[in-house]
Amino acid sequence: MRANYKMQRLFVIDDLAPDIEFEAGQQQSHYLLHVLRLGEGAEILVFNGRDGEWSAAISAKTKRAVRLKVSALQRPQPPLPDLVYCFAPLKQGRLDYLVQKAVEMGAGILQPVITQHTQVAKPSIDRLRANVVEAAEQCGILAVPQVREAEKFDRLLTGWDTERRLIFCDEDASTNNPLAALQAVKEKKLGLLVGPEGGFSDDERKMLRALPFVTAIPLGPRILRADTAAVAALAVMQATVGDW
Repeated sequence: MRANYKMQRLFVIDDLAPDIEFEAGQQQSHYLLHVLRLGEGAEILVFNGRDGEWSAAISAKTKRAVRLKVSALQRPQPPLPDLVYCFAPLKQGRLDYLVQKAVEMGAGILQPVITQHTQVAKPSIDRLRANVVEAAEQCGILAVPQVREAEKFDRLLTGWDTERRLIFCDEDASTNNPLAALQAVKEKKLGLLVGPEGGFSDDERKMLRALPFVTAIPLGPRILRADTAAVAALAVMQATVGDW
């Protein structure tokens, strides 16, 4: 069932079921009252990443708070996409874009990775999660991706599930066409690793290429910025071995 884009969607942390009432969070209440200017009885859609999407109405309000009453299930909860998206954090504006596009394009887990050339060693996990929620609200997504704490490159590889194929973007690949390498992938469990500005170091690339569960792919003949490479890699991967 497709999302209803004519109604306002709101992510909530509360459990959802018929006739449940709860108070919206402070920021959500402000948005409903003072940005959308909704009154009592106004209907919206709510979801929490667990219970599907429900219609709800404003049952009561004050100057600062809104109570919502849940009514009917509109869409059942789908499973979380089984794609682990690993990325080197960028500076804020471009990192926001990268995270939002990863959510839109079907990532199930977002894993920041600290590489040798990573620009931002301590990304704000709260900010990443806020961008995940914003993208989910705007794009009709119900399975809200998980955001993990940042992990160092070598620890990521050491703890990797070897039954999950890890595909990494290698700017030094011998070909410009990623399709042949991706079409040879047989695993259903997949991960994607996109490096930082400046790419992976020589040692990191050697480490990746030595692992039997890793597949290297190029992204064409042009030099791409890291956030552009992330979108391009997700698109070609989803179209070839993903759920498109």
